[in-house]
Amino acid sequence: MPGAISVQLYSIRNAMAEDMPVALQRIADLGFENVELFGYVDRVDAHRDALVAAGLRAPSGHARLVVSDDVPGVLDASAALGMTTVIDPSIPEEQWATRELIEASAARLNEIAKQAADRGLEVGYHNHWWEVASVDGTPGLEIFAAALDDGVTLEVDTYWAEVGGVAAPDLLRRLGDKVTHIHVKDGPATRDTKAQLPAGQGVVPVAEILAAAPEALRVIEFDDFDGDVFDGLAQSLTWLKAQA
Repeated sequence: MPGAISVQLYSIRNAMAEDMPVALQRIADLGFENVELFGYVDRVDAHRDALVAAGLRAPSGHARLVVSDDVPGVLDASAALGMTTVIDPSIPEEQWATRELIEASAARLNEIAKQAADRGLEVGYHNHWWEVASVDGTPGLEIFAAALDDGVTLEVDTYWAEVGGVAAPDLLRRLGDKVTHIHVKDGPATRDTKAQLPAGQGVVPVAEILAAAPEALRVIEFDDFDGDVFDGLAQSLTWLKAQA
């Protein structure tokens, strides 16, 4: 789905916890067709029913892989929900301290990718700010990417890349087609998540980011939002559609 738009449901985690079917229907009513799941592994049936009722697809989802103690369970849940890509949302910061540690995490994800392929799934990784810190003169995420097998992908969180001091458009161009998903968010490019803003309203060069990864699935996300998050998502969606 080149250039398609999705939304990370972590953005509406409070509404999801209160009433999942109602929350997902509100997402559909905003005009979304795709969502990115989180916290779904132990609630497959509930997610499937709510997705079907709202007419939504979940091509991707976040679930721990590299540090998981139940990789088969994660992969089975992901396949059962019709995903194409299951994305590890975070590897602890201390595991990005050296090239050897980074390459060990990549090797583990490569192993998991073989198990995922048996279920018709791809696997990927999503970054925060610490993965772009320099290791031996290179952003750790680029060392990681170089150690990944073909078909193991990246979801670049462009906001956290900027927070980490790396220009997201340049990073995307260097990583090339390894990037199949991007997280789209805006704001002051600080760690203050409450200060995040709808796309196009902050200092992040979102238009240039989109141009640098034209084939990637655009996943709108707020880590937090000082206001009605559904309104924030609607504003981001309207802005993104205007850029198409």
